[in-house]
Amino acid sequence: MENHFTFWVVFAVVVSVMFYVDLLATEHRKGKVGIKTSLLWSGIWIGAALLFDLSVYLFMENGHAKAIEFLAGYIIEKSLSVDNLFVFIMIFNFMGIHEADQPHVLKWGILSAVVMRILFILAGVALVSLFHPVIYIFGILLFYASYKLAFHGNEQINLEHNPVFRFASQRFNLIAKYQGKKFFLRQNGKTYVTPLFLTLLLIESADLIFAVDSIPAVIAITKDVFVIITSNIFAILGLRALYFALAGIVNLFAYLKYGVAFILFFVGVKMVLSDLYAIPTEASLLFIVFCLAVSVILSLVFPGKKDPEV
Repeated sequence: MENHFTFWVVFAVVVSVMFYVDLLATEHRKGKVGIKTSLLWSGIWIGAALLFDLSVYLFMENGHAKAIEFLAGYIIEKSLSVDNLFVFIMIFNFMGIHEADQPHVLKWGILSAVVMRILFILAGVALVSLFHPVIYIFGILLFYASYKLAFHGNEQINLEHNPVFRFASQRFNLIAKYQGKKFFLRQNGKTYVTPLFLTLLLIESADLIFAVDSIPAVIAITKDVFVIITSNIFAILGLRALYFALAGIVNLFAYLKYGVAFILFFVGVKMVLSDLYAIPTEASLLFIVFCLAVSVILSLVFPGKKDPEV
């Protein structure tokens, strides 16, 4: 327990300091965040996650197993995050948010996502502990998410019919034309919301849907709350930098969604069969890496295929 507490403290300090420095590096930057800066920060976040995983391996009790679980959970969350970039790009384009203002929206969106993910993780682990058959429901959700991603991943989302967007635009006083970083404005004794606030709501609602896929996937790898939370938070906090690094080239990875779909299907099988046969975490990690590697290689070898068939 004491060993776990020490790692909780180290984790909290590391991610807090890194995220604060990341904000200083981008929040006060004039203009959009460049690809070079984004790649640098993506590398720093990934490196920090790997160093943290190495420290778990070397110093935590039962560190070998925990480190493998962390790495598997981190890779799953990171691969799902890449696919989620399509939705974020669509939201920003639909709302007409200037590239220079996008980091500000992502900052608050990710901070809110951290809180929401922690609550979802605690609830999910508690459900599995209190009512074990819920793992079969989680497994079915993963099968559905896999199918939807593989066969309906290219469908355009009609944001005008999004219930969150429609509710907010009807209930709040909206300033349609606005350039800046404020979510609310006070004019003539009335409070108005800006397009940035509606964009934040759309991103939060999208992340809520993403959590339904990603959290059961990580729970299929491990039931350890420490491993689930730390791997998720490291991946989420690095998403802001990853967005700007991949926003311009994400369409190059046409086959990535199929690799992620296979991963979701696999962890669904792992969860459903867990009472009959526990698939080793090492085997799960190798399968996850294999699926991602094959999908990336196929995307690079056949870059002209924008909508590959299966």
